[in-house]
Amino acid sequence: MLLIKNGRVLGTPFDACDLLIDDEKIVEIGESIEATADTMVIDAAGLWVAPGLVDMHVHLREPGFEYKEDILTGSAAAAAGGVTTMCCMPNTAPVIDNAGAIRNILDRAIEAAVTVLPIGAVTMGQNGQELTNFFALKAAGAIALSDDGNSVQNARLAYLAMELAKDQDLLIISHCEDADLVQNNALNEGRVSRELGLPGRPAIAEELMVSRDTMLAAQTGAKLHIAHVSTANSVEIIRKAKEARVNVTAETCPQYFTLTEEEVLKQGPLARVNPPLRTQNDVEAIIFGLLDGTIDAIATDHAPHSVEEKARELTEAPSGMIGLETSLALALTQLYHSNMMSIEEIIKLMSTNPARILGIEAGEIQTGAIADIVIFDPDEEWTVDPEQFKSKARNSPFSGMELKGKVKYTISRGRVVFGN
Repeated sequence: MLLIKNGRVLGTPFDACDLLIDDEKIVEIGESIEATADTMVIDAAGLWVAPGLVDMHVHLREPGFEYKEDILTGSAAAAAGGVTTMCCMPNTAPVIDNAGAIRNILDRAIEAAVTVLPIGAVTMGQNGQELTNFFALKAAGAIALSDDGNSVQNARLAYLAMELAKDQDLLIISHCEDADLVQNNALNEGRVSRELGLPGRPAIAEELMVSRDTMLAAQTGAKLHIAHVSTANSVEIIRKAKEARVNVTAETCPQYFTLTEEEVLKQGPLARVNPPLRTQNDVEAIIFGLLDGTIDAIATDHAPHSVEEKARELTEAPSGMIGLETSLALALTQLYHSNMMSIEEIIKLMSTNPARILGIEAGEIQTGAIADIVIFDPDEEWTVDPEQFKSKARNSPFSGMELKGKVKYTISRGRVVFGN
């Protein structure tokens, strides 16, 4: 058994109380719970005790790119960041586009520190030409479907995919960028791209696809989730779709409410990500979208690359940045310590809402619930040092940043997977 003492347990009326865990479940919440001789005790005095984070958008790179990351190192990074459930995207080699590939991920994840839920591809090989077998993917254990890294460019195929997903009660997670408009350009189309003399990825490329996919969701009734929202107009399109009762949810990532395109001038390839970092106006709109509920979730889009890959020229380096070990601290620093959000609201965005969108048993602390828990100090200051990360990768644009909010323990299914 595991007993957490004296913590500020989210969702309870107590300033400090105890939480008892046995056989992967929370069995008691209250004041002055007595420990037995065989009980492990964590003193959480002065700390918050919250549901473990649920990250809907992670790239674990296995199979095919294990030199960047693998399921075990990615799950160790997740545990260090307070994440107890994460969904891995299918753009691996080979692509996770069949039932056998889904089962392989689940078999490998048995050894992982946290729960890993595989996302299957929408199209075979993610090539946008032929739909995968949605029924087989779901039966094998796919939690959702996505061609993340690409958009399904063909509108007819995207329409058929949503019709089929509706029939199978599967969530479609959409990477919204028009390929013809973005090409393989490295940064936002705007002042910085003009200063560097480089072609950019215009905001309209994202907004067109957000518009198209929300309209298709309205037509089909499919469950649609918009990944990594980055522009002000995307937020407004999603807001209007929700007002029209379209079955759509959305996520953003810490980089889109903390950094702007100016970061490319400072950090070059480390600040290259798809969709790209945008303007200050976009950052402010993303934050407002989080505040008013238009954006439902904060995910990381954890995208590991090797040091050698990110050392290439800006136009040649791969896009992506890691985020599992900094996401909670960034949200606390930018949103809680700026007095824009409460801790409860942040945990809702990072745990409760993602669990609801995915339809999984997670994101809450109550008697009988699975014991997925993060214990953190919202005020502890620390400096981001990627050399200390559990991830194989080091490609974080937040290196050297001073953050407030530190994960002290992570408990996955009743087992301490991070902490003393």
